[in-house]
This record gives sequence, C-alpha cells and structure tokens, in this order.
Amino acid sequence: MMKTKNILLVGVGGQGTITAAKLLTTGLMEEGFDVKMSEIHGMSQRGGSVCSQVRYGSDVESPVIELGTADVIVAFEKMEAMRYIDFLKPNGKVIVNDVEIWPMPVVIGKAQYHQDIIGELKKLATTKVIEASKLAIEMGNEKVTNVILLGTIIKSMGLDNIDWDSIIRNNVKPKFIDLNIEAMAKGMDLVS
Repeated sequence: MMKTKNILLVGVGGQGTITAAKLLTTGLMEEGFDVKMSEIHGMSQRGGSVCSQVRYGSDVESPVIELGTADVIVAFEKMEAMRYIDFLKPNGKVIVNDVEIWPMPVVIGKAQYHQDIIGELKKLATTKVIEASKLAIEMGNEKVTNVILLGTIIKSMGLDNIDWDSIIRNNVKPKFIDLNIEAMAKGMDLVS
C-alpha cells in the first residue's frame, strides 16, 4: 500500500495553475493511483491567489492537504510560495518560479512586495528556483510556464514513467501539443 503523497500548486489567477493540476491528476489516475484534487480560486480571475491541491496514493480519503504535510510546493509566483509555506512538511521541497506578480495592495501603494523572498524560502526549506516564465517566453509562448512547472513536479516526484506525452496529446489543443510536450521535457530537465 502506497503512502499518500501531497502536492500543492500555488500561483496567481491566469498562470495556468489549475490546468497543470488537472493534467497531473489525469496522468496519476491513468497510472492507477487513487487521486483527489481540490482547488481554491476565489478572486483568481482578477490576479488573486490560486491553490490546487493534488493528493495521490493507494487510498486517498480526503482532497485537502493539511498544514505541514505537503511533500512539495510548486509556486508559479514567488510570493505565493511564502503564503503557503506552512503547508510544507519538515523535509519537503519548494520549487519556485522566479517571477513577481504584484497583488493589488502593492500596485496601489498600500503594501510592499518583499524583496528577498527567495532568500527567505531557502532559510525555511529545500528550495529549487526555476526561471520557468523566462524559458516559456524564450520558447515563444509564456502560457507554457505551467507545463514547464508540471515537468518539475513529474521529475521531482519520480513520476516520469507515466506516458505524459499521451496525457498532453489527449488534453491540449492540437496546435499546442508539440510546444507543451517540449515545455514538459524542459521542466523535467531542470530537476536533478
């Protein structure tokens, strides 16, 4: 019986966090895992915080990741990593996209964006910094940032034996299939 694994994907509305979680969930289910997914996306369409929780194993009873139990937090935006760091288990890992998306209080001058989030994260947990947004732009489409980050999850959780190319082919618009397969491979290559 496989122990339940917990993956937390966090970001800002419009970054594709939920799409990445759905692709991950589809692959895990096709591999035969019991999978539960939940998402929180209150004001996500207005640039608010988004959190997708994916739990998988032999027998998963709840879709909710409790504080201190996430095996990995994948942050599509670095402030969101800090917002959810309390969910990480003591020996868990953080994968963070090195990008800033200012929340409204910062934009209107009511708050400051913390200047050393990466440094703080590294003090709190094993942290891998990825320039996924920059890589996606270099590939010609910033929207594949989420699939690059999905690739980091796949590799870091040892899920690279699943036929992810088929998952992409069956769930992505035909004109974006090759780009997404390339993005996923790039993400996997970023994790040792």
